[in-house]
Amino acid sequence: MYRHEYCDGVDEAGRGPLAGAVFAAAVVLNPFTIIEGLRDSKQLTAKRRESLDQVIREQAVAFCIARADVTEIDEINILQATLKAMQRAVKGLSVTVDFVLVDGNRTPGFDCESEWLVKGDAKIDAIKAASIIAKVARDKEMVTLDEIYPLYGLARHKGYATAYHLDALKKHGPCPVHRMSFAPCRQRELF
Repeated sequence: MYRHEYCDGVDEAGRGPLAGAVFAAAVVLNPFTIIEGLRDSKQLTAKRRESLDQVIREQAVAFCIARADVTEIDEINILQATLKAMQRAVKGLSVTVDFVLVDGNRTPGFDCESEWLVKGDAKIDAIKAASIIAKVARDKEMVTLDEIYPLYGLARHKGYATAYHLDALKKHGPCPVHRMSFAPCRQRELF
């Protein structure tokens, strides 16, 4: 079923947070090279993700990380923005793929065959790899945004709706990287 010469795994990072872009990664792995330790990014420590990120970048046949920014998220909704980021990631690959496997319950449509696979980031190495590099890229951006908007602790919680983040939103209101289409940000605007 998945025996294609260039099978691409796609996953996203950052659908749930209140701030920052949503990232997607597409990864084509060499079927004859095994990368030890691949897991769903959520099951790995930050240090282990960063280590694997390097290995994936060095050993993958191709990879691409793409994003949809906060403006797009607010204009078209988080699901549509995520699907656009996935399409961009696949289009940005340096090789032409003949099959795409997407983690989740839908595929955005590509220029080749594709299938979705629920919990694909626990089953397919290329999707696990995509999960890792998307998460590492997004986390790095959140650290950078924390330097620009230090009142919110973005490096600490990566934009998720932690008590600390919600308290900061209540005290300071939203900043330009908050997703105003998300209720906690919209509600804080009213304070």
